[in-house]
Amino acid sequence: MKRIFSFLCGLCLTIISASGSQTPVRDESTKATIEIDASKPSSYKIPRTIFGSFLEPIGHSIYGGLWAEVLENPSFEDNLWNAGTIQKMLNDEPQLARASELGLPLPWEPLDAKQGNRYEPRWNDAANSHRSLFLMGLPDKQVGVRQNVYLPAHRTLHYTGSLYAKYESGPREIEVSIRRLDHPEEVFARSAIALSGNDWKRYEFRLDLEAGKIAPLEPADFVIAVGNESRVLVDEASLMPADNVDGMDPDMIAMAKAMKSPILRFGGNFTSAYHWRDGIGPRDKRVSMLNIAWGMPEYNTFGTDEFLRFCKLIGARPQIALNLGSGTPEEAAGWVNYVNEHWGEHKGGLFWELGNELWGTFQVGYPTRQRVAERTKAFSDALRKADPNAKWIATGGDEDSYKDWNEAQLTNPSAFDYLSTHFVVTTDRVVRENPSPDFISQADFALPVGLERKLREMTEQIQVNPKARDKVKIAFTEWLFWARQGDAPRYDNMGGAVCTAGFLNMLLRAADIVPVSDMTGIIEFGGIWKKRGRAFGAPSYWAFRMYSNADVVQPVETRTQVDKYNVEQGSVRLPLIPDVPYLDVVAAVNEKKGKLTIFCVNRHLTRDIAAHISIAGFAPAQEGSEQALFASSIYEKNDEAHPEAVIPREGAVQVEGAKLDYTFRHESITVIELHKKN
Repeated sequence: MKRIFSFLCGLCLTIISASGSQTPVRDESTKATIEIDASKPSSYKIPRTIFGSFLEPIGHSIYGGLWAEVLENPSFEDNLWNAGTIQKMLNDEPQLARASELGLPLPWEPLDAKQGNRYEPRWNDAANSHRSLFLMGLPDKQVGVRQNVYLPAHRTLHYTGSLYAKYESGPREIEVSIRRLDHPEEVFARSAIALSGNDWKRYEFRLDLEAGKIAPLEPADFVIAVGNESRVLVDEASLMPADNVDGMDPDMIAMAKAMKSPILRFGGNFTSAYHWRDGIGPRDKRVSMLNIAWGMPEYNTFGTDEFLRFCKLIGARPQIALNLGSGTPEEAAGWVNYVNEHWGEHKGGLFWELGNELWGTFQVGYPTRQRVAERTKAFSDALRKADPNAKWIATGGDEDSYKDWNEAQLTNPSAFDYLSTHFVVTTDRVVRENPSPDFISQADFALPVGLERKLREMTEQIQVNPKARDKVKIAFTEWLFWARQGDAPRYDNMGGAVCTAGFLNMLLRAADIVPVSDMTGIIEFGGIWKKRGRAFGAPSYWAFRMYSNADVVQPVETRTQVDKYNVEQGSVRLPLIPDVPYLDVVAAVNEKKGKLTIFCVNRHLTRDIAAHISIAGFAPAQEGSEQALFASSIYEKNDEAHPEAVIPREGAVQVEGAKLDYTFRHESITVIELHKKN
């Protein structure tokens, strides 16, 4: 059978009690033995595609994150946020309500609120989208609008920008500036723009800050102002750090490249209402609109060309989810053709997803279970004409509710090569009433074990279908450990990193049946964050890098003897997971078999696990290397003020003959790399 030979024999069995404490059956310290035989490789190789990642316009993953544009709503539009998001914005910044009364769009504010109403929104007279803003100056006073911004001052003091203006009367001048927040009299940098003609025209500017004027992480105001009774329409403003790379943040590009993710998925809930033609052509002519899925703006300045450019910059191949909600087969085929014309050697052959989570009523235009197979096939038939070499991923069900949905899809298995599955789990939701934090954590750490068993059940359903057997595999195109609060393992803390490493160990074991996987996400969630102008990685980002940067191509036999525990009444998604090993170990060799890498996850909340490792079929050199990721608490995080609070620690390990003794810290991730003796 195609899998790593992992026989986990329990030295003692631990039950998580109703109170959440861990009660060993007998009182003895946790120890482990690990036997690795490199002469017994698995029957499959590890495809690089299990280290895929995922990008979606949600939160500040693109706008306010990867996309280097500093301004929000640069086109002065309305109806870019849903009511719930607007309510939260007004709760966080009550002064925006007064700005709205003056006719200013969110999140713009008046330069001086005491001046009263010197503004007017104008519809159908705009350089971009649908609306512009009319500024009316006062005698000897500036009238303007401002926006609270965070600049990457830790990296650069130089900024470039542009705006569209249409002159009406008064002096032909408009000024842009960066000023101290809420102190308009203190100007850090300014640029005067001379206006020409009477029609819409684009003007460029540059703002250079003096060193020390603004500190990293300090907010400032970006201001557009007119004076001396000048009256001007403004639209489509832009402010970017001068070191942007084709409109993208260079820090985020560098961190994304370091993940060595071979594929990058562009998809998510927005997919079912996304029309790709909105995101091509001149950027300053692309229309801003509501992202229905997430109740936030879709400026369309980051579209297909920008996504393909980002993929090229980080060394990933695009994997795109097509609109099977409100879209048509013809529209989808046009996108396939466009991407193939603009990517690589124009030969096609990319991964394409036929929709996203189409089983959910939250998807715009979702098909029912009775119609999904025929809709999938209709798109597939049209798309294969556009690219017969492409690989097609149909929407499958999640591990805890897949059977009926996947059965429907498998009535037309010729329409696809993979069935997708997702697992975006709310880690603080468990069946047990009044669970302790320890109970929640151990239940979450066990989830990859339960998922692996479910994936093999899903594969069995595929294999019993004679038309799908040995043709259709599983693509795990979204996975995320999420929680409402930070008091459970989740994407942005150390506990989430332990879950991530356990998931990656599971993928290494199941790569024969799940050869494609995309972590949520390369930006935000488990990946790279940007707050107050500074980029940093979540602990899961560093865990992912530890795995994706390892030089491995084939698992080898690994036998681990270690204590186990059972989970009962755990996650509402997978509440019963028996026989969970505290120490999860996978070993693999590289292509030339000159390197052996051991991936270890210690799930124990309190105990370091001393392990005796013996190696056969591989003669290691006396010294190897290690990376270990751990923290003082599983709730510890990285943030913009402490961007590297939780990062891997590197060291050396000593090998005696073919044996190694190592103590794995509790709640930790360790990667040990051994080289073959010369």
